[in-house]
Amino acid sequence: YVMLLTLSPYTPRFRDRVSPPGVMIRPYLNGFTIAFNVSQPSTWQPYVDSMHHFLAAYDDKVQEEKNIECVPGQYFLQGGSDSEEKKACQFKRSLLQNCSGIEDPTFGYSKGQPCILLKMNRIIGYRPGAGVPVSVECKVQKGNESHLRSVDFYPGNGTFDLMYYPYYGKFTHVNYSSPLVAMHFTDVQRNNLVPIQCSLNGKGIINDLNSDRFLGRIIFTLSIGK
Repeated sequence: YVMLLTLSPYTPRFRDRVSPPGVMIRPYLNGFTIAFNVSQPSTWQPYVDSMHHFLAAYDDKVQEEKNIECVPGQYFLQGGSDSEEKKACQFKRSLLQNCSGIEDPTFGYSKGQPCILLKMNRIIGYRPGAGVPVSVECKVQKGNESHLRSVDFYPGNGTFDLMYYPYYGKFTHVNYSSPLVAMHFTDVQRNNLVPIQCSLNGKGIINDLNSDRFLGRIIFTLSIGK
């Protein structure tokens, strides 16, 4: 009981597993295979619905009401006690442009050009990239590299801006919205299983550990039929 009294509910005492971060994708419905036929809306509509549900918290109006505009390109460091509520930076879904679901409510799935969102796991106090934004790149994980001919990244150059870090924990950073990078697969070989690896790149990032497929990278399969 005395030991419990010394623990803070806001910050872990020991953070030997703080870095580097793992990543996850959305939509995530039935494992890490995203398979659909363009001509059959019933096969891709669940992915679209999942994307809209996930991005509801990122609606521009929601972000404007709950969070503040921050200065890009620098960490948003906040002082005060551990128990003091922290402010959160706006991440509006409109930043995702063609993958926002605003202009194209199907996120490209109706055209066979699916959008997939990548998010970094939250780690209290972590400052990714050591002052330089972490970027994302995607490639064919194994097989014919020509099966993945084009990927667009949003926002901008596909980086996680420094202003969204550090994260201060769920008790004090209550309105925190994890930054996202949207990957728009605009030209993928049809009628093939295409294994894709998307990796984080930056100082302090580990993305080549064979024993952990989620550490600094994620591997999934696209299967787009006509």
